[in-house]
Amino acid sequence: MRDQRLTGIVVISLASLLWGSTGTAASFAENVSPLAIGAAALGIGGLLQALIAIPGMRAAIPNLRAYSRIVAVGSIAVTLYPLAFYTSMHLSGVAIGTVVTLGSAPLASGVLEKVVDGFTLSRWWVLAAVIGATGSILLCFSRLGSETGELWPTIFGIVLGLVGGACYAVYSWAAHALMQRGIPRAAAMGSVFGGGGIMLMPVLLLTGAPLLATATNFRVAAYLALIPMFLGYVLFGMGLARVSASMATTLTLSEPAVAAILAVVIVGERLSAIGWIGLAMIAAVMVMLALIPPVEHVLPRATKEPYLVEA
Repeated sequence: MRDQRLTGIVVISLASLLWGSTGTAASFAENVSPLAIGAAALGIGGLLQALIAIPGMRAAIPNLRAYSRIVAVGSIAVTLYPLAFYTSMHLSGVAIGTVVTLGSAPLASGVLEKVVDGFTLSRWWVLAAVIGATGSILLCFSRLGSETGELWPTIFGIVLGLVGGACYAVYSWAAHALMQRGIPRAAAMGSVFGGGGIMLMPVLLLTGAPLLATATNFRVAAYLALIPMFLGYVLFGMGLARVSASMATTLTLSEPAVAAILAVVIVGERLSAIGWIGLAMIAAVMVMLALIPPVEHVLPRATKEPYLVEA
């Protein structure tokens, strides 16, 4: 069981490395709306997830129908997430948008598991989540000087970041819940992300023309769809099959750290001492989650069967 958990931690951390490049990559696209970027990235990426999962989804049709509400909720969250996330970065800046979205997701995920599934949140997870969120906030403050914009757009961007974090938690929970109910990983991820990809296509058709205007814009869209969103979520699905949704979203707190490092190395931004402290705190969370006790048996309120929940 510990080996499975460590494998989950590694693959989700790799996914976070890929996701951390999205803000830097998106900055190279010119005159493209955040709605178009988001719809192209997760819309196409989601459809590719469904494409490779067609055989598994066909075999799992009876179970997917039985849990169609979970699939629908997860698909709606997948649809809303990139629209909220990329617009948040556009309005409030890459640093603030990324930190608010990813920093709020673990807390939302933990609350969701507690309220919906009746899981008991361990003290280790709460400590890791608090340290990670604090590190992300410090990272955000260290980069506020590089952000520009007026007060109200920034505030609206922060609100959208919170919406994005909640959506991230919901689709992570939905995919994990399907797997917990016996649906294979590929079918669970393909159905949730494929549904979201389909719903994002009208947004892409309405806003995506600038993505074809230049070769650079096209390459940015292709990179975002194929690498962070397609490959990244393949890895994320592998991790979700091995750890709880709350632990998975806590692990992705490394994404703002990756984004900050890329901004320093590629874009030329500077990171203050507070920012480096924030990075160290996020690194400490990764170590904590790798070393904490493996699992606890708890009894969710919704069922009499014991679940295995990450500590």
